[in-house]
Amino acid sequence: MAPVPPADRFDAFRALADRRGRPGGRLMESLARTRAGTADSPETWAPAVAAGVGLPAAAALGPAGYYADLAAPHGRRHVRVCAATACFAASAGRHVEQVERELGVGVGGAAVDGSVSLQAVRCLGYCYAGPAALDGDTPCTGVTLTAQLAGREAPTAPDIPAFDSTGDPVLLGGVLAGESAWQVWPRTVTARTPDEVRAEAAASGLRGRGGAGFRVAAKWSATGRSPDTVVVANGDEGDPGSYADRLLMECDPDRVLEGLALACFACGARRAVVLVRSEYPRALVRMRDAVDRAYEDGHFGAAVHGSAVHLDVEVAEGAGSYVAGEETALIAGLEGGRGCARPRPPYPTDRGLWDAPTVVNNVETLAAVPWIIAHGGAAYARRGVPGETGTKLVCLSERFARPGCYEVELGTPVERIVTELGGGLRGGADLAVLQVGGPLGGFLAAGRLDVPLTQAGLAHGGAALGHAGLVAFDRSVEPREVLRHVWEFAAAESCGACSPCRVGSRRGLELVGAGRQPGEEYGRLLRVLSEASLCAFGRRIPEAVRSLARAYGDRLAGWDR
Repeated sequence: MAPVPPADRFDAFRALADRRGRPGGRLMESLARTRAGTADSPETWAPAVAAGVGLPAAAALGPAGYYADLAAPHGRRHVRVCAATACFAASAGRHVEQVERELGVGVGGAAVDGSVSLQAVRCLGYCYAGPAALDGDTPCTGVTLTAQLAGREAPTAPDIPAFDSTGDPVLLGGVLAGESAWQVWPRTVTARTPDEVRAEAAASGLRGRGGAGFRVAAKWSATGRSPDTVVVANGDEGDPGSYADRLLMECDPDRVLEGLALACFACGARRAVVLVRSEYPRALVRMRDAVDRAYEDGHFGAAVHGSAVHLDVEVAEGAGSYVAGEETALIAGLEGGRGCARPRPPYPTDRGLWDAPTVVNNVETLAAVPWIIAHGGAAYARRGVPGETGTKLVCLSERFARPGCYEVELGTPVERIVTELGGGLRGGADLAVLQVGGPLGGFLAAGRLDVPLTQAGLAHGGAALGHAGLVAFDRSVEPREVLRHVWEFAAAESCGACSPCRVGSRRGLELVGAGRQPGEEYGRLLRVLSEASLCAFGRRIPEAVRSLARAYGDRLAGWDR
């Protein structure tokens, strides 16, 4: 069968969106194209974009003013500098000021003549080699970052170091041993049933690897196999410190797509979307190329491998937002709106993208599915620990002696990952605190690493699993600066949908920056954030800053209120 032309297969998504009164996909594409060709502020060009797709001006001004990639000034040369946790730890935050001086322009601004603009982003996925920046789509990393941006040295961006500590990798077989993907899908679609695939996923105990840890089989079943179901592969890996999804999308995109196809088969879905964050330009190219190959090889399209299965897959690009990785915010962004979290119910599996039942699985989750279907759910369940089965990709930051992405079994002690796999800190430096699972995951003290890498174990220790990025801080970074950095991240990335988080995150940053010890207001602020925020972002801020204060002990006395 001849492959379906990209324009035709993508028109199916546009038609579905338009039938439901949501021409948002066309809106976001038009906004991105227009932004790339102008240095003007969104107020001058967004209304015309809206009119071009038949929407009022406000429909375009909302997302254009919300997403960092659309709102930020763009010069003829646009540089994105990473201001996230791993790059902050690598340079104690000094690299951002150094880049500003080198380029002669401040973060969030552009040169008067429009020659260059500078945007701070959180994170670029080069946590193993930071600090980092993207000069256009060209990565620059390491201690000579400013020299690379100035043209005095060639851009340097090492490949992601990847390692297996299990002896039989589930996720890294393709990356490390060249194991071919698309071995399971043709047999499954012609000889097995959706019920059998869901049963294997249920037997495996696989949980989502994007942070929430929801049982995958239960999410697949929740759609009721509606023919309108859409499956979204969430490649919006925003947790600073994690780059596992980037590794999989760049180095083994076919395995991710095979997992996506199996998920669609289990759900009865005929449509799927892969969302790749804009900060991963190479991953975006490789996922799009892999989708085109999958159509050419008959894995997607009509009558897949001679079966009755029809599957269309599209790749969409994010526009710069941490919260937009949360599934309801992600759906809002795909529909062309601001990437704000929505209250539940309704749950996405009932009414999600374009009001259709929607399953959102993260990239690492989907990459595990082909192994499970090939070897059986029971084999997967024997790995890890009871209740939290299987393997996990753990990312170690630049401060480690052996940074990189490691596949480990869940339940592996964090101390072993830090000291044996990571080799401790580079140069024999002393570990002060360890961030686990992103800025809102939590922190562990150097002497309290004997906890298992599981959701339950880390929660008991005051941290969270999240994407399992491990960012090490040595003693050269002042504890108060780390605390300020966490609040800065919270204030910058709050979606603004609820006032406790929108106002509270900024007030927290003000209180930390005031130079005084915390008072009663700080304690009240943390309580309001944890109890009244709309989504997990705001609710996690208090526990993250409390865990940091506990990890530093006397050096942050009083900030654990």
